[in-house]
Amino acid sequence: MTDIFRLLLVQANPTVGDIAGNAAKARGHWQAGRAAGADMVALTEMFVTGYQTQDLILKRAFQDEAIAAIEALAKDCADGPALGIGGPARMGGRLYNAWWVLQGGRATATVLKHHLPNDAVFDEKRIFSSAEVAGPYVVNGVRIGTPICEDAWHPDVTETLQETGAEILLIPNGSPYHRGKPNLRLNLMISRVIETGLPLCYLNMVGGQDDQVFDGSSMVLNPGGHLAVQMPQFDEAAELVTFRRTAEGWRADTGGIADLPPIGEADYRACVMGLGDYMRKTGFSKALLGLSGGIDSAIVAAIAADALGPENVRCVMLPSEFTSAHSLEDATACAQRLGVRLDTVPISGAQAAVGQALAPLFAGTEPGVTEENIQSRLRGLLLMALSNKFGEMLLTTGNKSEMAVGYCTIYGDMNGGYNPVKDMYKTRMFLTAKWRNENHRPWMKGPGGEVIPQRIIQKPPSAELRANQTDQDSLPPYEVLDAILEGLVEREESVADLVARGFDRATVKKVEHLLYIAEYKRFQSAPGVRLTQKAFWLDRRYPIAMRWRDGSGG
Repeated sequence: MTDIFRLLLVQANPTVGDIAGNAAKARGHWQAGRAAGADMVALTEMFVTGYQTQDLILKRAFQDEAIAAIEALAKDCADGPALGIGGPARMGGRLYNAWWVLQGGRATATVLKHHLPNDAVFDEKRIFSSAEVAGPYVVNGVRIGTPICEDAWHPDVTETLQETGAEILLIPNGSPYHRGKPNLRLNLMISRVIETGLPLCYLNMVGGQDDQVFDGSSMVLNPGGHLAVQMPQFDEAAELVTFRRTAEGWRADTGGIADLPPIGEADYRACVMGLGDYMRKTGFSKALLGLSGGIDSAIVAAIAADALGPENVRCVMLPSEFTSAHSLEDATACAQRLGVRLDTVPISGAQAAVGQALAPLFAGTEPGVTEENIQSRLRGLLLMALSNKFGEMLLTTGNKSEMAVGYCTIYGDMNGGYNPVKDMYKTRMFLTAKWRNENHRPWMKGPGGEVIPQRIIQKPPSAELRANQTDQDSLPPYEVLDAILEGLVEREESVADLVARGFDRATVKKVEHLLYIAEYKRFQSAPGVRLTQKAFWLDRRYPIAMRWRDGSGG
């Protein structure tokens, strides 16, 4: 009977659909585990296919290739530690989210997921079948129980595993980031440890996939909820964990304890990782964006420089007759501090040509929002032309406040392939700019120091589509707007709830109306990094054509 069990926990970054590449990565980690004397190497949920696959997993040919890759891994990794890896399984004509245990050239266990998440960004009931809870499997004489991700968020699976003889709980995950997620996971896993009295390994993947960023933060808990290992947030990492048999059961030796960053830093890191992985996984290496001299585009430029390197970022200033001299100066200063390229393409000539072309049809009307939006759409046209010509992905820069109330021009400043700040409210943008100016980390490819000039942070926000325009001409102050939006969007509060908390009812109703009528814009918007539990896309799904309004609150 063995008294020591060594487990290599791997939080790595798979790519959806790159089955060969993911399998090669798994094989490399297995070889490292064998060299380190591991008894078992563990990878995360659905690792061989990448995660989330959405409906791609429903293709039979895709399933066949993934299962064949797992079978090949079993043969390649026959002489050495066991390999645990997530991937699909077919049994009885049904498709399952599974975790395969490969030993001695074959699969010795196939664990099937029981609880299928069907909320927030998950709809696994659409694509997978739910399996009955099975007992533990054995690796080198140690009985291991493996709840798959959501299975560990409920007490029944871990309780069953404990009752059927599991000695260690090993939980492979595909758990995406949102604010406060590490503490939520920790509290839930402590509950599972206290309920079962077993040591627990929580293993999570890292990397960006469309709107979601998987942040690692894997950990090992001993009975009593004592933290033995804390792996870093967002970084790929591997940790060899040594378990020892004691009179009270298995216990993990204390290993690396990484510090997890505060929320402001975690949000920014998620934006950088989300953009970088989206570019890499879709085949782009260079990005461009319109740099207006405002705070939103300045932050996106900083994120792009940190994700891709300044040499791979092109910024474009597109001035009109309403563009202030200080906006030109601020955009230039920001680009210089970040070390990115800045081109200037005036739109006045194009604006005059469009105005002349429309003049016969617009005769007798007063200039207004239509003419303002023409400027934004011309900028979008020119930026997309540069994107097409040079193969650079266009980034759009609208924050969550603007996306919520439609303070953005569809087919104009909304043009682009990705938006790293789509889920960041305007008030948090100011905090983010301040944080980035005061901090620099090794994972940032951009320069340190004050990369966003103070005047950009301090001046009143403006779209500069007419003379002397500010955002507050059309919207409540951002502190008020964001507080109302957080109530309506993040907490699904009623108008009455917000009025009871002191907000003016007419202002709340205006914001509610703008929120609902802008749904069609958000439906056509670029994907962007998810930072909250109510990001616009999969988290919050509202009809476009609907007439209901909340009549509560007076």
